[in-house]
Amino acid sequence: MSAAQAVAAASDYADLVCDEQRLLWIEFHPEDGRSLIHEWTEAGQRCLTPLGYSARSRVYEYGGGALCLASGFLCFVNEDDQQIYVQGLQDLGCRALTQRGDCRYGALLNDAMRARLIALEECHTARAVEHRLVAISYTGEREVITEGADFYNSPCLSPDCLHLAWIEWDRPHLPWTQTRLMSAVLNERGQVVNKKSISSVQSQASQPEAFQQPQFDSSGDLLCLTDRSGYWLPWRVRDDGGLESVPSQPADHAPAPWQLNPRHILALPDDSLALSWMEGGYGHLALRHTIGGEEHRLAHGYQRFRSLASNGRWLYCVAGSALCSAAILRIDLLTHALQIIRAVPATLPAEEVSQPQRLLYRSGRGETAHGYFYPPCNCIHASPETLPPLLIFTHGGPTSATYAALDNRIQYWTQRGFAVADLNYRGSVGFGRAYRHRLRGQWGVVDVEDVLAAVDHLVDAGRVDAGNIFIRGSSAGGYTTLCSLVAAGDRFRAAASLYGVSDPLRLRINTHKFEADYIDWLIGDPADVPERYVQRSPLERAAEISTPVIFFQGLQDGVVLPEQTARMVKALKEQGVPVKCLTFAEERHGFRAPGTLASVLEEELAFYQCWMQHA
Repeated sequence: MSAAQAVAAASDYADLVCDEQRLLWIEFHPEDGRSLIHEWTEAGQRCLTPLGYSARSRVYEYGGGALCLASGFLCFVNEDDQQIYVQGLQDLGCRALTQRGDCRYGALLNDAMRARLIALEECHTARAVEHRLVAISYTGEREVITEGADFYNSPCLSPDCLHLAWIEWDRPHLPWTQTRLMSAVLNERGQVVNKKSISSVQSQASQPEAFQQPQFDSSGDLLCLTDRSGYWLPWRVRDDGGLESVPSQPADHAPAPWQLNPRHILALPDDSLALSWMEGGYGHLALRHTIGGEEHRLAHGYQRFRSLASNGRWLYCVAGSALCSAAILRIDLLTHALQIIRAVPATLPAEEVSQPQRLLYRSGRGETAHGYFYPPCNCIHASPETLPPLLIFTHGGPTSATYAALDNRIQYWTQRGFAVADLNYRGSVGFGRAYRHRLRGQWGVVDVEDVLAAVDHLVDAGRVDAGNIFIRGSSAGGYTTLCSLVAAGDRFRAAASLYGVSDPLRLRINTHKFEADYIDWLIGDPADVPERYVQRSPLERAAEISTPVIFFQGLQDGVVLPEQTARMVKALKEQGVPVKCLTFAEERHGFRAPGTLASVLEEELAFYQCWMQHA
């Protein structure tokens, strides 16, 4: 599999919405970097997005909720200008619904009873970035629904459209540390009255809790996910405002809500719930009746589920497996029969795919860390008499995760004789609140402990060559990679940093509102603990790095500025460390162009081969 083939199969699906006749979704097309709306009906599939448009929100920089469906038309957020557009389902013509150039939109919700949309509005003024929920009529009139909080997510309407619920939170909290579940009555004009915080009527929970994904069931009861028990589990709001748990597995039913309008649980008309959850790093999907708690597992063979949608007869979702990076599934709610609506084409036959093996090992303080191990597969140059080199993958976020779904980047390496350890170091999501919060104040310490412990675990088990260990990471994963070189650079032959953080203090100064307090949560307030920013800065400790490093940087990156990477490269060169740096003029934070992605794989492989230790 060539690098070009590996990145050509990088399509993905998001924002599933449906009615009785059709399913719509947003599909990322790697060949031109556009995100296009597709429609599926019993009669077939078609792309609805005309040339010149791309459906993608940039609210909070990470977007989400860029598509909603109404009667006879759809609404979407256009990527270039971040305005809402209306598009007919027959003539496919587009017209702008909003024309506020200083605003971005996302979390679209159709309010059919009042012929309007509800949306999250992000307004960029000269002095601040402000967020609010607004209503926009089908003819373009705008009205503020609620404001005053720093952030909002996941507005939802009751079946009778008389109640609205949403999630909000204020700085310095993050959406996975502490949020509020809000509900309100809507008057005859659709204005919010009797607004209240569900979290404020609780019996003083012993610790902060993070609510997410509110929704109303068919009887009008409000459901949500909250991590008050240690996992993001489904709860129901009682008439008195208290919460009661809904029967479910004791595991996280959602990852951290980086994007708008996530949907990992779904209330169905027959008083049942569609639930997805992570268990030991592997995803599950089931139907569970809310009364008796009877559970029916669905979509066996898939290990990741997201973007659930239903019209009452069918359940739709985006799923991934060890042999498929992403597929849209249609599941019959009566028979549980499964149909694949659309899937990313396979690049390799099943027998040539290196499948993930669960990686469970001891790390700092005797705590358990997680990941996946991929042995070399289908490599014509591999020798059965020698142990393979190891490439450590450190995911970005860092409050994120890697999953057991097919990743062709990993297959690119396993086909070339590398074993890959794809780590969910402590701080990753999907393993409960306590595991997720292990990075609080410990970024650059706990994650590095887990990297080195994974190396020791695999070397001691005789699965990899101790003399040929490599490490790579992007964004926050690049930071973990560079910190690992500071801590134990002699363990690694070479490393790669893709738009990685090398100066956390500079990142703190330059970051956007959504992450403005994130670095303080991960490391601490520099006014209180300035020494930590010296100790945990790869740039400040560049003199302790001797490992060859290749850097990749987009020149349009507004998160990790090009100047940050340039300073790191300069510092390493000045002390004689072998360094290579490739920049890409049109790329931002997170590469998207197929040519860029292919070049990165090829250049990274060539760099590692230069430093490979041969017997």
